Amino acid sequence: MSSRSGIANLPLHGGKAPRWLFQRMVKLAGAITEAVIYEYGANEFLYRISDPHWFQAFSCVLGFDWHSSGTTTTTCGALKTSINPEKHGILIAGGKGRTSRQTPREIQGAGELFSLSEKKLDGLVYSSKISAKIDNSCIQDGYQLYHHVFFLTEKGKWAVVQQGMNESTKYARRYHWLSDSVENYINEPHTGICCDLQEKKSLDMTSDLSYDSRQTSLDLVLDNPEHLKKYFQKKPQIEIKQTNLDIFCPELTLPRHHPVLDTDLSCREFEVLKKAWELQPESYEELVSLKGMGPKKIRALALISDLVYGDQPSWDDPVKYSFTHGGKDGFPYPVDREVYDHSIRTLKDALEQARLEKKDRYQAIKRLENLIGQDNN
Repeated sequence: MSSRSGIANLPLHGGKAPRWLFQRMVKLAGAITEAVIYEYGANEFLYRISDPHWFQAFSCVLGFDWHSSGTTTTTCGALKTSINPEKHGILIAGGKGRTSRQTPREIQGAGELFSLSEKKLDGLVYSSKISAKIDNSCIQDGYQLYHHVFFLTEKGKWAVVQQGMNESTKYARRYHWLSDSVENYINEPHTGICCDLQEKKSLDMTSDLSYDSRQTSLDLVLDNPEHLKKYFQKKPQIEIKQTNLDIFCPELTLPRHHPVLDTDLSCREFEVLKKAWELQPESYEELVSLKGMGPKKIRALALISDLVYGDQPSWDDPVKYSFTHGGKDGFPYPVDREVYDHSIRTLKDALEQARLEKKDRYQAIKRLENLIGQDNN
């Protein structure tokens, strides 16, 4: 079975889940997860979590509003509360806001628990950091990350669920990663990207179409970036004195500085490029991973690559559509019945096997059946 990861767009809802609901969500989330792991294994659980549509259905079965941004933070919180690493063989690190900053420390804590080598742990911490860096800096779609959760199995497999916020549209966008599907952190690490809110223009440096732009951006840094100052930094404007001729001769005065959209870099920001040049990164991924190499510098290098060398990056938003498994009319793509049936089967089987009171299990299955009915309409 092929691996999936992707993106979902959700409207922002304020507040938090009431205590009585969250307690039940924790219980149900733990029971379903136990059943999935028992029946299909930990890798299948990661596969399901990395599928934005299964994750959405899972959240709905737990009892959350179908389209609320809180499905991400609350569902991940319920999973983190209910999953015991020693019992289930899965560690869930990170969370919302400040809690997300604890992810590296929590991953390192899995070393002794799962008998993972120091080298392996360093690689896992890097996977956590680079996935956040890429979604925040290399995909410039207007969504600022505020939630990052890292799922780790005792075998060292991982998945990431993180979410960003767009203040202007009041929507949240969820990003999914799966270790088995990541051949290259930089070149299209997301597959099966889905949502129903597509931005008109987004810089996507992870697109295969941005390959030349990535290579040129790297070359611009490997060569002493001093020669780029004329593009990145403003020069003092020359005062033009008016003469009597101006009355009779219309005059067009062009600025000496050619700003590249909104990418002028301060002296402090330019120092980041100089430090990168001193380190001589071997790849674009290594360049992106450097401290201080944020969205503004990445965007500036991409624009210079286009302006000077004609190597255009992709400006297409990487998201597609939010149809769960395709449409019955074949738009935007035909229904994949095997995938559709498997999604339903894994969740329904897990519910039927979950150690729950009959009433809770019945209500959860009814919610799942309602979702299936919506997809069939």
